[in-house]
Amino acid sequence: MITAIDTAGQLGKEDCLLSNPQQCNRRNTPNQLLIEVFQHCIFNIKDHLSGTYLFLLTDEEGALLAMDYSRNLENIVSRSPIRLGMTFTEESCGVNAISEAIAQGCPVYLPPEDHESPVFKNWHCFSVPLNAGNEIVGYLDVSTIEADMKSELIAIAKLIPADMLNSYQVQLASQAAGQLPAPLSERQVEVLQLISQGLTGKAIAAKLKIKECTVNHHKKIIFEKLGVQSSSEAVSVATRLLLL
Repeated sequence: MITAIDTAGQLGKEDCLLSNPQQCNRRNTPNQLLIEVFQHCIFNIKDHLSGTYLFLLTDEEGALLAMDYSRNLENIVSRSPIRLGMTFTEESCGVNAISEAIAQGCPVYLPPEDHESPVFKNWHCFSVPLNAGNEIVGYLDVSTIEADMKSELIAIAKLIPADMLNSYQVQLASQAAGQLPAPLSERQVEVLQLISQGLTGKAIAAKLKIKECTVNHHKKIIFEKLGVQSSSEAVSVATRLLLL
């Protein structure tokens, strides 16, 4: 939730940041799978959003694991104290959408005037607990400063968790069962590496001097072996499995 940012890039409470980077890394590592499904889900929708937005993912204690935001926020975010590992509990940052979702255990919308800190006054924030079975594994927060985008982002925030948690639980079950993807051939690894560089099927075909239909065949086999349905998900899974 973007409530940690104002136009001056000031947070108001320095204790929202973890002082020890190693502590941040230790907190993020067990949540790597959750981070990956978050990145995949956001990747699939963010290009369709035209307004100002910020997506935040925290762990079950409100510590920031990952974020994504519209390009027009890049300078503001870079100048703000918002960093991985900062906590959005009420004790650290005052009342905010994530702290309220933690306290209430349910989705919470917080309009600008209901934030405790004045630096949050411009933001519409919606935070949703991520429930895997009977366990809350984290919180997703979607925020905007544009009032006319509020309904759109709230709808998105209600829909994304189902997609995230489905992918999260499937992959978690797969890992627990010790299921590993079938090994990729040398050519399939080459194709996957070029996919990770953002090349199109046509460009890959030209670079490898093969037909585009052959590239598509390799992609189909790669997807089947990795148990994915898209190029971005294939790259994410392959990176996690150290195949790239």
